[in-house]
Amino acid sequence: MVWPLKPRFRKQIARIEINGVIAGATRKRILEALKTVEERKFPALLLRIDSPGGTVGDSQEIYTALKRLQEKLKIVASFGNISASGGVYIGMGAQHIMANPGTITGSIGVILRGNNLERLLERVGVSFKVVKSGPYKDILAFDREMTESERNILQELIDISYQQFVQTVADARKLAVDTVRSFADGRIFTGQQALELGVVDRLGTEEDARRWAAELAGLDPEKTRCFTLEERKPLLNRLISRDTSTFSQVRNLPGFTAGAEWLEFELSMNGLPLWLYRP
Repeated sequence: MVWPLKPRFRKQIARIEINGVIAGATRKRILEALKTVEERKFPALLLRIDSPGGTVGDSQEIYTALKRLQEKLKIVASFGNISASGGVYIGMGAQHIMANPGTITGSIGVILRGNNLERLLERVGVSFKVVKSGPYKDILAFDREMTESERNILQELIDISYQQFVQTVADARKLAVDTVRSFADGRIFTGQQALELGVVDRLGTEEDARRWAAELAGLDPEKTRCFTLEERKPLLNRLISRDTSTFSQVRNLPGFTAGAEWLEFELSMNGLPLWLYRP
């Protein structure tokens, strides 16, 4: 990835956007951008988050990179229209957080979904013959019902992931673990409520967050501008649509609904623990 050169980085604020579901591609882009922020010695970073969350591991890697950067610059997170679940987790990597009064945030918790198509497969006469090394090797297989012992194993996995989330919020926001647990039950809340709970520091717009970051870095908010780090795409990719998969073509057909898009997402995320809010 090649980033465009700009002079006087010390007098600019870096800006990174996190939009949409957090997964592998997002993680890679954000980690590369954070590396550039560190190398160019920006005095502050404005992190704009508009995301319902995503995969656990990818959210944790972005958070860890942000925590490491805290030693070198000021980081202000700006929660946009929605910053929930994994979006909240990533925001904990900033020293300061600002949200709009009506921002949808919260949804602190973990979800893991499996797809049981057993009855459908029986109708069409399809069955699977499985040879496995242990009783749990095909846990969450889509062609059969989950057993009670499998449910217990997965519940323990979810509980551990949840504990990590709660502890991270407690540490970042200097709250007691029991306090975080009192609202970390998967519920969503507004930015106004988040302020009252101690999840964010201030209410305001992204512009307010930019000015705050400038002040924290000792810069003049009136003269300081943001340098947005975006993924640079080859010219050919910018001229030609890169979305040519079979599913994307089907998406454009008459009668196609958002429900089908979510079905594709559900199937692709089958069996993955998620820090994700899905309205």
